[in-house]
Formats: sequence, C-alpha cells, structure tokens
Amino acid sequence: MTFYSEGMEMPPQPGSSEDEKKADAYHAGVHSVEVIDAESGRREDTIYDNIPEGVDPRFVQEERVVRGLSQRHIQMIALAGAIGTGLFLGSGKSIRRAGPAGTLIGYAAVGTLVMSVMGCLAEMSALAPISGAFVRHSEFFVDPALSFAIGWSSFYGSAVSVPGEWSAVAVVMTYWSDLNPGIWIAICIVITFATNLFFIRIYGEVELVCAMLKVALILGLILFGLIYDLGGISGQDRIGFRYWKDPGAFGQGYEYVGTAAGRFCGFWLTLINAVYAFSGVESLAIAAAETKNPRRNVPVPRSMFLSASTGTAASSPFVIAAQRAGVKVLPSIINAVILTSAWSSGNHAMLVGSRSLYALALDKKAPRIFARVSRYGIPWVAVLFQGSFQLLAFMSLNDGAATVFNWITNLNSSCTLCIWMVIGFNSLRVRQSMKLKGIQPTALPWSAPLQPFISHYTIWGSFLVLITGGFYSFLPGNWAISDFFSNYFALLFMFVFYFGWKLFKRTKIVPLADLPVEQFIAIAEANPEPEPTPSKGLLSWFARFWWD
Repeated sequence: MTFYSEGMEMPPQPGSSEDEKKADAYHAGVHSVEVIDAESGRREDTIYDNIPEGVDPRFVQEERVVRGLSQRHIQMIALAGAIGTGLFLGSGKSIRRAGPAGTLIGYAAVGTLVMSVMGCLAEMSALAPISGAFVRHSEFFVDPALSFAIGWSSFYGSAVSVPGEWSAVAVVMTYWSDLNPGIWIAICIVITFATNLFFIRIYGEVELVCAMLKVALILGLILFGLIYDLGGISGQDRIGFRYWKDPGAFGQGYEYVGTAAGRFCGFWLTLINAVYAFSGVESLAIAAAETKNPRRNVPVPRSMFLSASTGTAASSPFVIAAQRAGVKVLPSIINAVILTSAWSSGNHAMLVGSRSLYALALDKKAPRIFARVSRYGIPWVAVLFQGSFQLLAFMSLNDGAATVFNWITNLNSSCTLCIWMVIGFNSLRVRQSMKLKGIQPTALPWSAPLQPFISHYTIWGSFLVLITGGFYSFLPGNWAISDFFSNYFALLFMFVFYFGWKLFKRTKIVPLADLPVEQFIAIAEANPEPEPTPSKGLLSWFARFWWD
C-alpha cells in the first residue's frame, strides 16, 4: 500500500467519482490526499504522527476527543469506579448469609476473576488504545455484530447503574435528614451534568479527590477495626475470632438456614454481590483515547479494585461497629464519605455510558448525532442522552430506595458479566491469531502474564456466575418474575442485539488470519510513547505519579 502527500498525483480510477474514490480508498490500495499540519507535521485526520504503510484508516482516524487524563487520573478512576456504595452500605448482608469465611472466599474468588479480566483488557488496550475499548475491539477482532451488542449492553448497564447510585444517596441522606429524597437525587443529577459536559480533566480531578477520600476512609476503617477487635477502645471487650465460632465461620446460610445446603447458597449469593462490587473496573479502558500515553498508563492500574454490596445507611456494618464502640462522630464521617462514593460511582458510569455510545456512533452502529463533540473534546450529545436515564432514580420515591437499589444491582451485575466474557473472548482471539501467524507475545506493547489461561478463565468463570447467579429464583416458593428478569435480562439483550444486527447487516466473524494484530503493533512501534520519568525515592515517585 502506498501513501500520498500533498502535491502528489493519485492514480485515476475510471468510473468512480471523487467521493467514491475516498470511500473505497483502502480497498483500492491507496489513501486519499493527506492534509498535513504545517507546524507539527501531523495529519489532521489521524491521531498519530507516523502511520506505517498498509494500515487500515479506521485504526488511526481522528476521534476529536482530548487526551486530558494523566496517570494519576486513570489510576484513581480505577479506584473510584470500583469502590461503590455497597462496600459501606450493606456488606453485613453477605457476612450474615455466608459468614466471614464464606464472604472472604467469595470475594477473593471473584477478585481472581477480575484480575484476569483486567489482564486481558490491559493487554488489548495497550495494543489498541481507541475510544470505546472493548466495544470497538470486538469490531476489529471478532465480529461487528458483537461490537454492536456489547456496545449497547455497556450503555444499558451504565444507564441503569447511575440511578442505582442516586438511590443509594437518597438512602444515606435518611441518616441525617427527613427531607424528600427527590431533592438529593436532583442535586446529584445537576452536579453530574456539570462535571461531564466540560473538560475531561475536570472530571479526572473530581474523581481524584473522591478516590483519595475513599482510600483514606478505608485505611481509617481498617485501623479502627483492628483497634476495636483487639480491645483497644476503653470499655469494650476484645472481640478476636468470637463470631467465627458463634454463629460460625460460614454464617447461617440462605433459605435452608442452619444446613450445609443453606450455607452453600449463602456463599454462592456472595458471588453476584461481589461482581456488582467490582463492576466498573473494566471501564477505565473506555477512556484510553482520552488518556495521555495510553499504552503506558492504562495497563498500570489493572489490579486496582475493592468491593461493594447493598443495604441502608443505618445497617452499614461500619456504622454499627462505630456506634457499638461509642465513637459518636465516626458514623457521620463514614456516611459523609459514602455520599462521595455513591456520587463518584455514578459520575464514572456516566463517562462509561456516554463513551460507549460515542464509540458506537463512530462505527455507525448508533445515530451519528452521538458522535458530535464539543470544543472541549466532550461527546456532549451522548452525555445528554446518557444523563436522561438518571431520572429513573426518582422511582425510589415510590418503591423505596433500598428496593430499587437492590433490583438495579442485579441488572448491572448481569451486564457486567457479559462485558467480562466479551473482553476475555477478544483477548483469546488475538492470542490465537498471534499463534497462527507466529507473532511472539514480546511484540505486543504490553503482554499480560499467564496468557491464554486468563482469557479462558475470564470467559468461563464469568459464564458460570452469570448462569447460576439467579439460582434463588428457582428455589421452591421463591419464584419472582422481577428477580428472574433482573438476573438474566442482559443475556437475552445480548442475544437479540447480536443476532438482530448480524441478520440485518449480514456481518461475518473475522477470520483469525485476517485479524489486524500486525497493524496495531506497527502503529505502536512507529509512534513510541515517552519513557516514564525515572523515580528515585518517595518524592520522585510521587512526582512521576502526579505529572506523567
């Protein structure tokens, strides 16, 4: 393939208009005339300075978003998006059902699954740091129909998770105020619009502050828990492992209370809660196209994640512990940070949903109006559309905030599992193509360890939890259409959207031999990112973290 610059004559193509030449340029073996920026020498219609010969123009097209997120932003977005309200609001429910040991094992098991997901995603995002991440990865490495299905599924998951966070805010505010919860929901909606419609850096700085508050609270709670547990608070006995003995390390169980079957059911329920806890960590790659040096910075926070669940402010195990310990000010501090946690998680979901919609519009899988970008580099139409779903939070005014929060939790968990499966499948396909073509893993910008095992583990582990996550709906006397719908709707959604688009557009699965792995590797090699600033000592490390 040949590139042509200004002043060079392109070969004539009889029978085609100028527009048809441009549309068919790639398949005809030539590119249309390139426009070169006089100062930087960079092509205005691409995102790279150097484009290797033979690269598909779709892989280097200008996306018009601004790369305003640095390493500190992307790492803190990973933390802020993962630390949801559930960790603070209702971890006690999991502990009551599965006990401390069952909860620990359940969350650890899902934690290993998340590590695999992030390994696969970091590898893919370093190879192809494009808007939409796994949404558009599916287009190039699997099937355009899968890209359509997972893109809309990602948008739908984000659309339902934001109202869930605002419902949580309404729950937390009952700790202090009897005002109508709709007031707090409206305030959240207005502030979220304000942070998402302007510079991406404003969003990053806000998430940075929220994440720092969350981490500070978690570290403080760990310290408080140790002091309380070891009898360091005046007037309180040493607790130790008292509750591991009575009622037991594996709790009272679920449904069949006091039996081995009930304890296993209680343990298995923690898995779906843990998935909701970790949902959102995969979405930090969505912002790869808005991140400085994405091949270097996106893989860094691949293992940053914490946990969440459901409940009410009064039933938070941290609040209960503080009240029993007699530390009067601590419950209010905990609930204050819970508010920032809920708002931050909702704010993060707004970014994910709007960027997924933007990615779909770029590939003409959504109305082109959603690809419109403001002068600040923000896909503002996508943000407005995504933001309109925040109004669903007002459902909590009738149904009760905790009930709506729990229902939306399950909707989001099943959607998250579908996304994880697709991420694993994208990664597996790339590895299979590399093996077929004889490409070594060292050729990748960043290679995940334990491949292709983690790809298989991501796919089948997610599938197992997804299929069995709603088992309680099938227990005798437990059938409820709302529970069944919330647990399995995402699977039906994916099925209908995938085959619907496939039949409509007659798409085909991309053969392994045609996967553009070499092209993305060539782009990375032709456009090396600057090496990270060497860090010697704590201050030097902090400077690198803050400015790189």
